[in-house]
Amino acid sequence: MNYKQVILVRQDLKLPKGKLSIQVAHASLDVASKSDKKMISEWKQQGGKKVALKVADEKELFKYMGILEGEGIKVALIKDAGHTVVEPGTVTCLGVGPDEEGKIDKITGSLKMV
Repeated sequence: MNYKQVILVRQDLKLPKGKLSIQVAHASLDVASKSDKKMISEWKQQGGKKVALKVADEKELFKYMGILEGEGIKVALIKDAGHTVVEPGTVTCLGVGPDEEGKIDKITGSLKMV
């Protein structure tokens, strides 16, 4: 079974590359810390596949979050502290998985890569 992790990133915020990178890193670590340890181990052995995908805005991000949670897939919502680019509490991205690649792709497969 193949596993992957996906990070959904809001495009409306137009985050600078450095800020976007840090937010994606937060999402990856946060959701992985909530995931099944056996799944994490297998995912790492497979190379730890991660894909950053675009969502238009907060509304679309929350739409996907609800669908993913409904399928029992672990998610982590990332809110920025607001020290640099965006206001405190701004939702920037959503960490997803790792989980079975097919389960995640069924939901997020139509989204474009960042």
